[in-house]
Amino acid sequence: MSEMGEFTIRNARLVLADEVIEGDLHVRDGMIHAVDHQGAVPAGAEDFAGDYLLPGLVELHTDHLENHFAPRPGVQWNPLAAVQAHDAQVAGSGITTVFDALRAGTDEDAGRLGRDMQSLAGAIARGRSEDRLRADHYIHLRCEISSRDVVDEIEPYLGDPIVRLISLMDHTPGQRQFASLDTYRRYYQGRFGMSDEAMARFIEERLENHRLYAATSRAAVVERCRGTGLTLASHDDATREHVAEAVEAGVVISEFPTTLEAAEAARAAGFRVLMGAPNVVRGGSHSGNVAATSLAESGLLDVLSSDYVPFSLLTAAFLLPERVPGMSLPRAVALVTREPADAVGMSDRGEIAHGRRADFVRVRHDGDLPAVRGVWREGRRVA
Repeated sequence: MSEMGEFTIRNARLVLADEVIEGDLHVRDGMIHAVDHQGAVPAGAEDFAGDYLLPGLVELHTDHLENHFAPRPGVQWNPLAAVQAHDAQVAGSGITTVFDALRAGTDEDAGRLGRDMQSLAGAIARGRSEDRLRADHYIHLRCEISSRDVVDEIEPYLGDPIVRLISLMDHTPGQRQFASLDTYRRYYQGRFGMSDEAMARFIEERLENHRLYAATSRAAVVERCRGTGLTLASHDDATREHVAEAVEAGVVISEFPTTLEAAEAARAAGFRVLMGAPNVVRGGSHSGNVAATSLAESGLLDVLSSDYVPFSLLTAAFLLPERVPGMSLPRAVALVTREPADAVGMSDRGEIAHGRRADFVRVRHDGDLPAVRGVWREGRRVA
């Protein structure tokens, strides 16, 4: 990685908060020092040749790390190597701040992943401390409340400064993301090849776990988060009642609401509404739930997450202005930069403006897909 210093970018299409301008960017000591319309620039300035210059993307919910840690059934990779491989793909997709979502609570569909949170969290911390990582990594704890051990698993991490976000999840069949049992069966039988008999047992076990643990685990997680400064999110809200529960818990982000009704209630409650960028790219939800573009058309979309495909974040930012009437490129870019940063209290990044961190991405977009041509974090070239 190059060291921080002073340099100028010239001849870029700068995506600012409310407009796109042709201009220059001056960086000093890792911060944006000046943003100017095109003019005289010093010798040696880097010429972007008309490419876009976007703020570094901010990702709040990705479980993509799991693909590197468990690349095949029964195979686990060195956790630090997995983090570095994940980081390389994240940074190469233009993401400069990433919240790695780690499962908390034993979860049958995840095999050992739920029990390996500690090794992954340790690898992320080591990667940060040893300057091995291109992006700025934090931890998002995905708390499966229908689990008997979720509270015990999160307890050691509640005071860790790199843990900044906690979500309350419940993947019990017959509700939220999987309100349709047929959809639930297709998803899990397709993923694990279970017989109909094994699938029936699996569903019964999940329903029993929900009955035994969900209410008490949810209350305990919420209680332990109070006063910690952690950002709290709900997950897969489907009804106004789900949102009302989230209000009582102190939630500020509604992740992946599954219905228009839930998204409207979340917005009315003052939550930021987060949806998946793959939903935008694919043109709809893989589970048959509400489309992200439908929420955008209704003015109910605040944040996009790459979820399981890092490059989908940048792709969706350029697709939305084509698919949603009235959606400008600056507004679409804000959904993957300023809005997620603000949602977790990171006001130092997410925008091309004086005094913000020099996290930015060079993008060429002259065809079907954007192409990342360079990534800078705090003024250092990282990809």
